[in-house]
Amino acid sequence: MTAATKGVVDLPETIPVNRQPRNWRKAGIIVAFCAIPVTILVVFTYFPFASMVGYSFFRMKYIGPREWVGLQNYIDVFSRPDTLSSLKLSLYYMVGAILQVVVALYLSTVLAFKVRGGNVFKAIYFFPYLINGIAVGFIFKFFFTRGFVLDTVLQWCGFQLNQLPYWLRDQAINNWSLVGASIWRYLGQTVILFIGSIMSIDQSLYEAAEIDGANKFQQFLHIILPGIKTILVLNIILSITGSLSAFEGPYVITSGANGTATLFVLMDRLAHVNQKVGLASA
Repeated sequence: MTAATKGVVDLPETIPVNRQPRNWRKAGIIVAFCAIPVTILVVFTYFPFASMVGYSFFRMKYIGPREWVGLQNYIDVFSRPDTLSSLKLSLYYMVGAILQVVVALYLSTVLAFKVRGGNVFKAIYFFPYLINGIAVGFIFKFFFTRGFVLDTVLQWCGFQLNQLPYWLRDQAINNWSLVGASIWRYLGQTVILFIGSIMSIDQSLYEAAEIDGANKFQQFLHIILPGIKTILVLNIILSITGSLSAFEGPYVITSGANGTATLFVLMDRLAHVNQKVGLASA
């Protein structure tokens, strides 16, 4: 018998075999616990999504006959000026999302360590995230309205009302106003996620870095950033996906007027106002 053959013959003896009987009761409990969320996910997410894909090939209303149009709805999506402009608006919110992550990273780096009144600031930053999105929309609708809160504060600072722009009407600035409202609401969530991640870093690393003469920026660059890389990527993904699905702010504050209709606002208008369900699904 050769060495190679002997190795093949002896291989089964070197692999431990699990001779314990399968615990069917434990497996049943696992399946039972998984069945409920999976069923909910399929019924309320995957099935409606599949139905929406089917609707996108028809010219249809919610009630009434359907007309098969194939890919025409998808052609219209990329040829209609209103759909293209709504897609471009996502760039405003993406810029705001990156700015939100940068500001949150700075604030969380400060608040993660011992700061006088740090818990108060954490609560202040996180509180807007607890407010309902519709309520936030109404708050900023009055905040930006001509002659109301923002204009009054700026007049206290010496500006004249006729020198101030129409924050929600001027298309050069109205989308940035909505982005600012979005940053105000979601900044606290990003800050709290960063703080939790930073506080989980071993404190001995900072002590060793100080002994080696590293300053605060070097500690941030070589200890904090690598330590929170996973949460940083997660926050960037959440911020960008949120920017693509912006709805509550522009819907409540401006109703999509004056060039502020994001993709989801346009979808709502096409489906529920114009009754073009097939095009909205596409």
